[in-house]
Amino acid sequence: MRQSFIEFNNVSFRYGEEHPWVLKNVSFVIYPDEWVAIIGHNGSGKSTIAKLINGLLFPQEGEIIVDGLKVSQDTIWEVRKSVGMVFQNPDNQFVGTTVRDDVAFGLENRGVPRPEMIKRIDSSLTAVSMNDYLLHEPHRLSGGQKQRVAIASILAISPKVIILDEATAMLDPTGRLEIMSTITEVQDKHNLALVTITHDLNEITKADRVIVMNDGKVWLEATPREVFTKKEELQLIGLDTPFVSKLADQLTNLGVEINNQPLSHEELLEELWISHSKM
Repeated sequence: MRQSFIEFNNVSFRYGEEHPWVLKNVSFVIYPDEWVAIIGHNGSGKSTIAKLINGLLFPQEGEIIVDGLKVSQDTIWEVRKSVGMVFQNPDNQFVGTTVRDDVAFGLENRGVPRPEMIKRIDSSLTAVSMNDYLLHEPHRLSGGQKQRVAIASILAISPKVIILDEATAMLDPTGRLEIMSTITEVQDKHNLALVTITHDLNEITKADRVIVMNDGKVWLEATPREVFTKKEELQLIGLDTPFVSKLADQLTNLGVEINNQPLSHEELLEELWISHSKM
């Protein structure tokens, strides 16, 4: 039986007794080397899940297991050795005056020997194509470059899972594509579990599995392709499907044969080619 890496067992959470429940009896598992996208409208509870995994918050009900440890005040520092987190605004994560200093910060806190530190700084910045910016000031970088450095800083500490909490929300479309491409390469090369928190369905196409949150509950667990078939239901809970998915529907309505729900423009073109070749 496949061993899970993260488990939520009947987890409920609220920000104080006077506030409504943000999460309501939530259960799911995430496996090693798996990419899981957690999506939902604002207020659906998805970012709260990220903070609970990392021990920034603790549930009032239920339990959370990370790498075999129940998340609690007693285990929080051990859990965080396995979990790396990249937030929406990278400026809030920078502590060094240069890119090199920033990536070194987490390593110094962990007492990593200098020769190993130098090796990790080089490999993590190479992984996100930022090695040429070693001595640059982080705050002078573009939004996409800042997020790459934030990801490198997390990679350097060798986590077993990386959580990206709306990490592309402040970027333009080009920056978003670059970061998602970087994330895909990093996960492939480092065999990490990856959890991406987003409300943008364009960012879930390469995930292994999608957890859709609505009103504090797990509304759906499915593959990206299965999620995109539920366009009307998604719109009812405040989520919009990507343009390529809508275009495929319009073409189907016009009589064009499309057998598989496309996840990208390339897949749609392939479907159109297949359809054309049958004519």
